[in-house]
Amino acid sequence: MQMNTPSFHQHFRQLAGMSPLRYQKWLRLNEARRLMLNEHYDVTTAAYAVGYESLSHFSREYSRMFGESPKRDITRLRKSVGQL
Repeated sequence: MQMNTPSFHQHFRQLAGMSPLRYQKWLRLNEARRLMLNEHYDVTTAAYAVGYESLSHFSREYSRMFGESPKRDITRLRKSVGQL
């Protein structure tokens, strides 16, 4: 089955509830979050591990997605599950 780009984007958005680009960011940022929380990666290592070349860009995108900085978010999550 062949599909043009606009049709793909429309179908993807209907299924996933977000654009393909936003979904890719969501996947990358959630993987970084998992690495920091479960594997104890620092922010820089997690950012580079998921493909960000700029730490400031990663931190901005992370804050937009999760509502707080990576360090603050991970500290809060660790407290909530008793990992400190």
